[in-house]
This record gives sequence, structure tokens and C-alpha cells, in this order.
Amino acid sequence: MKSAPVIDKVLVSIIGRALKAFTDEMSICMEKTTRSPILCEAKDFVTGLYDAEGRMLEQTENLPILSFSLGPVCAHIAEKFSGNVFPGDVFFHNDVFSLGNQNNDVATFKPIFVGDTLVAWSATKGHMADIGGAVRGGYNPNATEVWQEALRIPAIKIIERGVLRQDIWDLIFANIRLDIVQEDMRAEIGACTVGERRLVELIEKYGLEVFEAHKQHLFEATRRMMEAEIRAIPNGIYEGDGRVYFDGKNPGSKYTIRVKITVEDERMVFDYSDTDAQTNGFVNGTYTSSASATLLTFLQMVNPAIPHNHGMIQPIEIIIPEGTILNASYPAATTFGNHLCPPNADAIMRALAPVIPTRVTAGWNNLLCSLSSGHDPRKGDTFVDIMFMGLKGGSGAMTDVDGYDHIGMIDASGGLLDQDYEMFEQQTPHRLLRHEYLTDSAGPGRQRGGLGVETRFVMGGEDLELVTFGDGDEEPAFGLDGGGDGTLNKIELHRPDGTLVTPTSKDLVTGVPTGTLYVQEAGGGGGYGNPRQRQAAQVAAEVRDELISPTAAREIYGVAVDPQTLDLDEAATAELRG
Repeated sequence: MKSAPVIDKVLVSIIGRALKAFTDEMSICMEKTTRSPILCEAKDFVTGLYDAEGRMLEQTENLPILSFSLGPVCAHIAEKFSGNVFPGDVFFHNDVFSLGNQNNDVATFKPIFVGDTLVAWSATKGHMADIGGAVRGGYNPNATEVWQEALRIPAIKIIERGVLRQDIWDLIFANIRLDIVQEDMRAEIGACTVGERRLVELIEKYGLEVFEAHKQHLFEATRRMMEAEIRAIPNGIYEGDGRVYFDGKNPGSKYTIRVKITVEDERMVFDYSDTDAQTNGFVNGTYTSSASATLLTFLQMVNPAIPHNHGMIQPIEIIIPEGTILNASYPAATTFGNHLCPPNADAIMRALAPVIPTRVTAGWNNLLCSLSSGHDPRKGDTFVDIMFMGLKGGSGAMTDVDGYDHIGMIDASGGLLDQDYEMFEQQTPHRLLRHEYLTDSAGPGRQRGGLGVETRFVMGGEDLELVTFGDGDEEPAFGLDGGGDGTLNKIELHRPDGTLVTPTSKDLVTGVPTGTLYVQEAGGGGGYGNPRQRQAAQVAAEVRDELISPTAAREIYGVAVDPQTLDLDEAATAELRG
């Protein structure tokens, strides 16, 4: 009987780091070959490698909300096409009712063979500029069912044994408005091929048997690392909630996400059974998007060196009953689902803040985003643009560090990059006027929250539409331990005739006139601790940089600044602070 390979712990580390390097290279490939600014600039995509059963080997999560959306679908495809997977095959998928997370997030999967043996999968998923449905760009605040949102792509083989199935390709893209989406899906296929090539080279170097044994050891080592993090949390049951405002259908509507977190030694359960029922609009999530939100939030509280593979998620159980706002039943509209991550994260932070106060943050600014579309007469073509730079508010502060400025919603966690100003004006007919930090937007505290931003541009083009989707215009990011709240979000449209239009947080505004001034404020994150304990010299410096106003410095922080020189007035500050 042949003995199992001896485990070389150094080789385990080498393989683990190699897998990460491979998914990073796939990510670079996506960045350099995609065409839509949503992908090549904002990097709204994820790349990953999975074993033959669909278990995560490693990922590069440019957008964290996508980070755990590929593995479940990979396992689904492996099971559905069992016995019908061959070298050279490629699969597409976006269907939210077969473990997809959002309609616009379209995934590509490529099986990896060594000889005749299926050993792994290479996968990418990115947010496409259009995916059919009733509204350009895929966000339809008026949708009540999935068919009004998008073209559903259940797991489908688009390339078979290296030959493109042209009829299937034509069927899919006949239902998508923008040709650029075809180019971006070809880029996804290319990135998968890069991952395939690299992993085959690695396995051929060490042998399949050695790779499989060391892969399993890597899973087990990662599981133990996560178990150690969970053991550091006191055993108990902890509860928290987060709120969702306005479902796009019923003015004044409000929904509550409720989580019960049970910690028992090395296991952790997130139970959302008491969360409110799904809506009759598009403000619903899928299990995959909501579970990703849970995991990415918790990962911010643990050792960042933990490898991202199957072992990491083994000690964690997530219960999200079907029919809740976080796991809507078929055929509900669910495009907003990714953006339920912030209130979900709020619930988790509130639940765990009393027991691990040094690991949690105050509240992050909630997402309020817009998508503009129309006809660009300069190019004679349709454009779709998500205003990434305008949506990026601040993160919450921690016990010993300020929040990040202009980082964006927690489901992006810094992975969502800004648009380049000049590229924005080339890709759209709009003209940017202002993009800067928003004074006094950060929640005050001993450690202040991250700053939000103000964005202004003049809308150009023809046949203009604007979709708004998000939250944070009714409840600001919360402070902790005496820290103050951040500021609210808002979007305004100043029409050329002087009329002011203030869209709701989930709205479709048609017939926008050319020359309309778009104004957006993205709020700051919550503060942590008493603002009067913040170093006075630091407050004065931020007054000079126009991050904090002299009035807020005096009234909230108890810091006096000379109005002429903007220098710290130490005597007056001592009197204000008592």
C-alpha cells in the first residue's frame, strides 16, 4: 500500500503564497484588459482559484462583497455538470436564484485539468456595465421581480472543449445593450486562462498527489488560525441590529436586520432568523450576497494574515432564512442586495462592540450611489457610469485610530477605487467641477471618523437618466463610546431652469436636461471616544486643512483656534476643556 506524502510545512507555505500570487496575477490581467471603468478603474471584480469540488483555494478580493460569491456557484456548477466537464470548457453564470449574488455580477468559470483529471477551477466575477432588464445599467428601483431587472444566466457552458458556442453567445449578448460587456467577458475568460496556466505549472512541478496533500494541510492550518481568533471572543450570545430605510416602493418604510451571534469555544454562528421579511421592491438580498457581507465584516476583526481558503470559513455557520430581506424568495427583485451589507455590518458591530471593543469600528458611512446613462454625441454611442468617486464616504474610527477618509461603503472596504478625473470626462460627456473632502463630515471623537466628500459635475449628453440607490440619507454612521455620528448623504440635481430635484435614495429620474448640475455629499464615519480628549494640536491642524471648521473645533472638540493665524490658542482651549 502506497504511503501518503510527507507534509513539508515550508512547501505548504510556498504553495499558499503561490496560490495568492496566481489570483493577484489574474486580478492584474482583469485590470489591464477590461474596458468598462467599472472594472478597469474601480476594480469591481474578484478573481479566485477553487479545487475540483468548488472549495476555495485562494482569492484576490478587489471588492470584498464579491469575495465569497464564487465558491458556492463553483460547487453548484461542479455538481450540475458532473461527468460533462472537459478541458477547454468555460461557463458563465449570474443567476441570483442559483447562488449568484447580484444580476450585474457575472462570473466566468474554467475547469483546470492535469492530464485527464479535473483538479481545480479558475474563476472571475465582475460587475458588468449592463445586463439587460428594463433600465440601462441594471439598477431598476421600480422592479418587483427578477425579469424586470436583468437577463438571468443560469450556469451555462459558453465554450465547449475549446470551441465557442456562438449561438449561446449571440443569445446572451442580444439581450444586453452595450457591446463593451462582450469585451469585458472575454477579459474574464482570459484571466481564468492565466489562473489555469499557473496552477497547472505548480501541480506539474510538485506532482498532483503532493499538491492535494499539502492543499488539505493548508485548509487545516487555516481552520486552526480562525478557531484561535474565535476562541479570543468570550463565549456567549450577542445581538445587534441595523436598519434599512425606504424600499423604493413605500415612502417611510423601514426594515430591521437582526443578528444573534453565538460564540462557543471554536465555533461561531450568525443567525438572522428574526430579520424582517423581504420587500415587494428591489431592496432585497440573496443568501450569497448577505453571507459575503457577514464574512467580510467579521474578517475585519481578525488576524489579516489568515489565508483566504476553505479552512477559513469552516468554523463559521451563517443562518439566513428564506423570505427575509437578506434572502428573498424567488422571483423577487434583488439588485439592491449587495448594498444591504452596511446595515448588516452595523448589526454585527453593535453586537460585538461590548465584548471585543478594540476590534470593532464605529459605524461606516452608508452607500448612496448614482448611475447616469444616456447618449454621448461625441462618440455616437450609449454610456453608463456609476459615480464611484462621489459615493465614497468615511469609515468608522476605532479605539486608537481614526477612520479612513473617503474609503467608501464597508462592502468595498477600500477595494473600490476612484475614477480618474480625466478618464471620467473621456468616458462620459459630463464635466467635473469639484471633488474634495467635506468639512465637518467626520464623526467627532477622541479618534474621529473618516471624512466624506463633496462632488459636483455638469451633466452632458442626451437622453439622460439618473438612477439612485443606497441609504444613509436618514440615519448617519453611528459613533461609539462617546463618539459622535457622521453626516448624512444627499444627492441634488440643479436643473438649468433653476429647479431643484432631490431624488429619493432609490429613484429613477428620466428626462434629465443637459447642463444639469449634479451635487453629492457622501457622509463621514462615526467617531470613537470623547471628542474633548482628542489632541488639541491635531484638531488645530485639521482646522488649518479645512477638515474641521473653527466652530466645530470650539463647540465639539473644545479647541480654540485664532481666526486670523489659525494657530492653536492654548489658553482659551484649556478654559474650554476645563
